[in-house]
Amino acid sequence: MIDLRTLDLNLLVILQALLEERSISAVARRLNLSQPAVSNALRRLRNALADDLFVRSAQGMQPTPLAERLAEPVGEALSLLSHMLDFRDDFEPAIGTQRFRVAMSDVGEIHFMPRLLARCAVDAPGVRIDTVRVAGAELRRDMEAGRVDLAVGAFSEDMGSGCFQRMLFRQGYLTLHRPAHPLARPGMPLAAFVAARHLVISRALPYGDVNQALERAGVPLHEHFSVPHFSAVPFIVAENDVLATVPEKLAQSVAGRFGLRTFVPPLPVPPLQTHLFWPRRLHRDAANQWLRGLIVAMYGASAG
Repeated sequence: MIDLRTLDLNLLVILQALLEERSISAVARRLNLSQPAVSNALRRLRNALADDLFVRSAQGMQPTPLAERLAEPVGEALSLLSHMLDFRDDFEPAIGTQRFRVAMSDVGEIHFMPRLLARCAVDAPGVRIDTVRVAGAELRRDMEAGRVDLAVGAFSEDMGSGCFQRMLFRQGYLTLHRPAHPLARPGMPLAAFVAARHLVISRALPYGDVNQALERAGVPLHEHFSVPHFSAVPFIVAENDVLATVPEKLAQSVAGRFGLRTFVPPLPVPPLQTHLFWPRRLHRDAANQWLRGLIVAMYGASAG
């Protein structure tokens, strides 16, 4: 066991920054240090912990298994120290300058970001939000390592003990089509639906249930056009006689803007549950609490 009296706790700040940035030069810029100072700190950490901690690769400084295991406890420890020493545990949106990293899919960006940015422009003009694409185990690791502050979407509910979660809303699916489509209409029979041309979203995670439902109904997905993400769907549907079955809120967001129509697909698809996730280390962080509260107020089930 390491004697804490022999360890400079400032090294843990550099360790956390390295876990987030994976680059000595980026850490130096972030902490206003020289690159030799960061390199020296990493050398001292390696000596103290008897581990390489980071190994250079084409993708940057990759953490060793020990460094990955340290990510969550170091983040929690520094967060607790920060709260203990900062008696101004509050956040004033009007003058705040925080930059939040929020994980969401392209569907989430279409649904959440327009109104969220407009609201921040009024209530918190100095706040910035960066969206990132991560999911599954990678999302859990990034939240624990401090690379993601919040996650919003239909992600897996099993995020482990290092995260909290709150359900925002449930939604079903709607089928998009252009008005000139010769067959599409509300109450479209299943046989006609299956026989129609479809636009398939091939990388629909975490929305893959709809593709499974289509296959069970007899739609051979490999025989239809496909795109990897949802963002191109309304552009394609507006110009072609194809059906695209997408999450309900996405359909409602794009239908009016692209002159499209919708109907409930004639096949059962399990509803989606959209959750808000945040790391345990930021549970009491005032800025994080503010953004969580804003998202719940704007998009929670009670918000309509």
